[in-house]
Amino acid sequence: MIHVSETAREQVAKLKAEEQVPQDSFIRVGVKGGGCSGLTYQLKFDTELSENDKQYDDNGVTIVVDKKSFLYLVGTTLDFSGGLNGKGFEFVNPNASRTCGCGESFSI
Repeated sequence: MIHVSETAREQVAKLKAEEQVPQDSFIRVGVKGGGCSGLTYQLKFDTELSENDKQYDDNGVTIVVDKKSFLYLVGTTLDFSGGLNGKGFEFVNPNASRTCGCGESFSI
């Protein structure tokens, strides 16, 4: 399961309103090869489910992850850091053995 912090929940709601995202949309989280640490996170709004997706609701946000990415993301918390030095959405991944400085890639 992927957890959603309160600040991430608030930012998701704000973005949905600003971008006029359909109400039935969810957050799709994934992992693909790349980045300076080997794997990189993906995050986007989506409305299409596939048979290989796992769906979770946490803190009022629906998260969908494909089965392959789920292996890398189980137990991860989606957080949001704003302000002058904020990074935006951040993944707090207990499975990552190494992350890059920007927080957008990791390795297991």
